[in-house]
Amino acid sequence: MPDRLIYLDHAATTPVRPEALEAMLPYFSEQYGNPSSIYRLAQEARKAVDEARQKGARILGCRPNEVIFTSGGTESDNTALKGVAFAARQWGTHIITSAIEHHAVLHTCQFLEKFGFQVTYLPVDGEGIVDLRELEAAITDQTVLVSIMYANNEMGAIQPIAEMGALIKSRSRALGRSIAFHTDAVQAAGALDLNVTRLGVDLLSLSAHKFYGPKGAGVLYLRRGTPFLPQQQGGSQERFRRAGTENTPGIVGTAVALELAVAEQEEVSRRLSGLRDRIIREVPRRVPDTRLNGHPTRRLPNNVNFSFEGVEGEPVLLGLDFAGICASSGSACTSASLEPSHVLTALGLSADLAHASLRLTLGRDNTEADVDYLLETLPGIVARLRALSPLARSAD
Repeated sequence: MPDRLIYLDHAATTPVRPEALEAMLPYFSEQYGNPSSIYRLAQEARKAVDEARQKGARILGCRPNEVIFTSGGTESDNTALKGVAFAARQWGTHIITSAIEHHAVLHTCQFLEKFGFQVTYLPVDGEGIVDLRELEAAITDQTVLVSIMYANNEMGAIQPIAEMGALIKSRSRALGRSIAFHTDAVQAAGALDLNVTRLGVDLLSLSAHKFYGPKGAGVLYLRRGTPFLPQQQGGSQERFRRAGTENTPGIVGTAVALELAVAEQEEVSRRLSGLRDRIIREVPRRVPDTRLNGHPTRRLPNNVNFSFEGVEGEPVLLGLDFAGICASSGSACTSASLEPSHVLTALGLSADLAHASLRLTLGRDNTEADVDYLLETLPGIVARLRALSPLARSAD
């Protein structure tokens, strides 16, 4: 076993930071009341949920009653798309999204197609960016919803969400009715601006465990007046928009983690960008035939994604794991799939290159020494695998 552990998979999940855990602990035991009850013990929990909602609203730049607490990014995405689509179908049945969305959005769109909705899946360029002209051309008099992710979870490309928001609002005015705009911002928290007014979005999804909060907790911002049909019935929680007893510890931990992530954003992003750029610069120098996937600069400060010709990604990951480095080849939600990444093939990569990908996502505790060790370790792993690979031998 290696004598060190270097975690470079923060896009998959992050550890709960001590401040969030400490804030959560009382609500598992001493202050365990149900926030919907009226006695004092329950009202302590209600106060904690209300304060968490106010914190979230301050960060998002919205009203507290526009913040809905969920079980995570997947629920937030599902609720946003289904909630708007079914509520707005009297005005139209057309939805626009991109080809590189997380499966929480893509599979929801495919689900909605079974109910008569038409979905346009916008392509991206070779660096992972949606063309605003193609978005504008895709909008019709039947369009009721656009969902474009803020930053991609696999290759880190950042979309021009504010420009998209302005475009969609302009087309809405021209059509004389609303087109709702949703963004999956799960990877953006702690790295990018989350102010919903500046972004021009009507719905926004977050997942706590991506910014050092607890798993099983998330946020959906829903702008007041947006057509919305609740997808979960059974109680009056979240103003009847998401029934079910509130996860008080998870909500409290989410708010603390989000507040700290935003407060530290500038300093952490600057430091991680330096580490990211060093990896982007050095790995191709040390490993021939390496391709950087995604935009070279318009990408998350912690995200690096490479493809190595002549090898497959899984053996690289196993070699890194044996050396004590945790990394991935893409979304953790599709790690068991034998299919090449839909994100990388959308960039124009062949199936072989898409299978040969390595995603490295840095976190607040990573150091220059971690990068040193990665740069010492990775080239040897790729070289050994290429020497054994039938792909490499067939190319000779």
